[in-house]
Amino acid sequence: MDEWYLVAGLGNPGPQYERTRHNAGFLLADRLARRWQADWSWERAFESRLARALRGERRVLLCQPQTYMNASGRAVAAVARYFQVPADRILVVVDDADLALGQIRMRPGGGTGGHHGLESVTTHLGTPSYPRLRIGIGRQPGAREITAHVLAPFGPEEWERLQAVLDRAAEQVECWLEHGLARAMNLYNGWVQSPSGRSEAT
Repeated sequence: MDEWYLVAGLGNPGPQYERTRHNAGFLLADRLARRWQADWSWERAFESRLARALRGERRVLLCQPQTYMNASGRAVAAVARYFQVPADRILVVVDDADLALGQIRMRPGGGTGGHHGLESVTTHLGTPSYPRLRIGIGRQPGAREITAHVLAPFGPEEWERLQAVLDRAAEQVECWLEHGLARAMNLYNGWVQSPSGRSEAT
């Protein structure tokens, strides 16, 4: 019971970013806090909003760094150090333009895929070996520059579809906490809802 788990949803603070694609990590953290009836508090020492929850025998910290995306690692590492959370119990949630909206993918570690939030977390933790959950946001066909796309709000149809994605991703996080990474990956990675509207997971 003494050990903490940390779920860090990455995004940008401020109302202008609330429903943007780049804030998929924040949105999942908010969804988890509602599911777990956990209350957010501003923690100046960690430059973060934190919420605490008990999931079975697991004590869980939800974290929304308030540093802006590119410096997320500073906040995540500060929380991890203070609560003595090892890298394998830190789950970082981010948006992924290389996955279509409707897909989620959990991995035990690996590269950053050019995601500046993951780059910052990897730098400040000093290792790439921490679990991460990528939430697909898609990209504009043929566009090489994606900044405007990721910082734009989800469209109405996208927002509606995202709700099922966030519910499924929340279930995957809960599976990770209860049953471990391998089972969570096997049961939930893939399509939450395919373009045809069918619910799938592979």
